[in-house]
Amino acid sequence: MIDFSLSPEQELIKETARDFANTHLLPGVIERDEEQKFPKDQIKAMGELGFMGMMIPEKWDGSGLDTISYVIAIEEIAAVELATSTIMSVNNSLVCQVLLDWGTDDQKNKFLRPLASGEKLGAYSLSEPQSGSDASNMKTFAEKDGNDFIVNGTKNWVTSGQNSDLIIFFCVTDRSAGSRGISAFIIEKGTPGFTVGKKENKLGLRASDTCELYFDNCKISKENLIGDEGQGFSIAMKALGGGRIGIAAQSIGLARSALEKSLSYSKEREQFGQPIGNFGAIQNKIADMATNINGARLLVWQAATLKDQGKDHAKESSMAKLFASSTAMSAASDCVQIHGGYGYMQEYGVERLMRDAKITEIYEGTSEIQRLVISRELLE
Repeated sequence: MIDFSLSPEQELIKETARDFANTHLLPGVIERDEEQKFPKDQIKAMGELGFMGMMIPEKWDGSGLDTISYVIAIEEIAAVELATSTIMSVNNSLVCQVLLDWGTDDQKNKFLRPLASGEKLGAYSLSEPQSGSDASNMKTFAEKDGNDFIVNGTKNWVTSGQNSDLIIFFCVTDRSAGSRGISAFIIEKGTPGFTVGKKENKLGLRASDTCELYFDNCKISKENLIGDEGQGFSIAMKALGGGRIGIAAQSIGLARSALEKSLSYSKEREQFGQPIGNFGAIQNKIADMATNINGARLLVWQAATLKDQGKDHAKESSMAKLFASSTAMSAASDCVQIHGGYGYMQEYGVERLMRDAKITEIYEGTSEIQRLVISRELLE
């Protein structure tokens, strides 16, 4: 028998995250989007609540929770502000998890502890100007120099690149080895030869900064190498497999917000002498939203459960991300349509959902890449 009920601890996490989002994120959410203002104080408070290292054992100053608890919290945060949930997701899934799985004890003590406790914020850098979906086609190169590496190149699309304290990045260490010539490193802000570019002006997710990184004869100690040389591409792909669960949970939160706003407006708005919720065209949209959200949540919980069990979850994570992101985009679009002209106005907070939703179909692997992963897994 499959039990879909949450444990008392998970219910508490859900209520805590929802209360935090409504109390500390909802006020000012439109202004942060408009002004592209990073939620620095809110992220610090989330760290104090244990939301920035949720799946990291208490031994390393994390919360020691399961992945189900994590996706529950992500959904609640994203239901109010997707940008903040993205910052949370990257720090948890792509930074802390990589250090937990592949870092040395020294790296965990030095880097993982402050990241998991929320004392510091991490970023993850894989893409380059010429390599997005084709992640192995990177040009940034680290040349060995004794016990150090000298790095030159440019990285882009780095979430929290400006506001992070340290960054996990991937670059080529052996040009002749293809994807097996890519390695993973961690770099701290302030390292000579390492600079951060300007903040990108994005369609959505505007409170979360995105930028380029530049390496100009930047010297990095071998002690900052994560895993072995040439293991970077494998580390990156496995990290993204887990990260996609978080993106899918984000998508559910946004879609749920669209549904809740649509339900409220459909009961209040009257046309032709009755609430618009009485019309079949509106009812159909609401029914589809609710059904897709529930279906997406089940896919996310399935992938999260497999991850907690230590089982392969690449296919299930991609399925969850593909379906949940599509659900977010369609729900946001329908929400705007239900609100009509008011949905197009900034003050109602509906148009932001539509702008934010699009990125869920793009980052951490486009929908096309998810279909490729799923089909490859099935055809093996």
